[in-house]
Amino acid sequence: VFIKKMGYIMSEKSQNPFSKEFYNSIKNELLEDILPYWEKYSRDTRVGKEGFFGAIDNSNNPNYDIERSIVMTSRFLWTYSAVARLTQNKKYLEMADFAYKTITTKYLDSQNGGVFWSVMPDGTPKVSKKQIYGEAFCCYGLSEYAAAKKSEEAMKLALDIYNLIEKYAYDPKEGGYIEACAQNWSQTDDMILSPKDMNCPKSMNTNLHVMEAYTNLYRTLREVFPESRELFDQVGTSLAKLVRVTKEKILQPNGHLGMFFDMEWKLLVDEVSYGHDIEASWLLWEAACELGDEELKSEIRDTVIYVAQVSLEEGFDSQNGCLENFLRDGGKIRDRNRVWWNQAEAMNGFYNAWEMTGELKYAWACMKEWDWIINHQRDKQR
Repeated sequence: VFIKKMGYIMSEKSQNPFSKEFYNSIKNELLEDILPYWEKYSRDTRVGKEGFFGAIDNSNNPNYDIERSIVMTSRFLWTYSAVARLTQNKKYLEMADFAYKTITTKYLDSQNGGVFWSVMPDGTPKVSKKQIYGEAFCCYGLSEYAAAKKSEEAMKLALDIYNLIEKYAYDPKEGGYIEACAQNWSQTDDMILSPKDMNCPKSMNTNLHVMEAYTNLYRTLREVFPESRELFDQVGTSLAKLVRVTKEKILQPNGHLGMFFDMEWKLLVDEVSYGHDIEASWLLWEAACELGDEELKSEIRDTVIYVAQVSLEEGFDSQNGCLENFLRDGGKIRDRNRVWWNQAEAMNGFYNAWEMTGELKYAWACMKEWDWIINHQRDKQR
């Protein structure tokens, strides 16, 4: 995402602190290591079990038998579609095509619509409920693939999922989206996303990624399918509502996002996730910019910068150059583990904050993050 955001071009700010070598190191890491790695090791090509392995050990050996998730598969679909568009190199579409075929042959629920949360290697559903987080990621990946391939079929599937989310998961009274539905899109008490999450009606995480998916869907409709004006306006309305719900209901006065909520947006737990905070700052701004609504941008600009500032001041380990994980119970429990995705979101979030403000503290944090990723997170042996 960071590479796509930069577009390979250094900022024209007169005091740009980022060197050409910094940008090139990120570009090279993506194109020469990350993308080739997953092309080589992630795919199961056995007849009848085609798809992406659910796990790979540290010696790059796959687990052939465990379930596979729609989130993982959709992320592959988005990534290789986005890189194909960014680089104008069609070789990345081979991996995107593989992911798209996997989704359409293994995950689609032909009876009820939408996609299964997880399946076994042969496509038998493992968890068949409609977890909205997973539906959103699938919509996200499909819309990017539709853009890369100019595929009306993929766009229709993305819009089908959008319409199902709007019909069954949107809360017209309080705004935002519920966590899950049963396989047939009826109500369910099984809302929980994962063992570490709370079984509750609404969460920050699900709503954040619905917003991310709708931003991408909106962009694709505008750039690739401009004739779909009515659909474009519908998605834009949904996205604008969710941006405001995030600001007004999910974001707390202390600059952190609440994690888990009841239907009326009452906060259910005292927990701070630094990775989600900094992620929300740049996703909110991306959504507002994509909408092109100057009033909305003005409305949330200070909020976006404030969230990034709090993330930097409270969650960033300035000595080591990386983001901590979370706080619970008013700070009594502090998880200092350095989780990979937190660092990725921090790079995007701090770079975005620097773009918005020109303040060097954010550029410094972004560069520190990259140093930490390369020196401590990257597996140099594999």
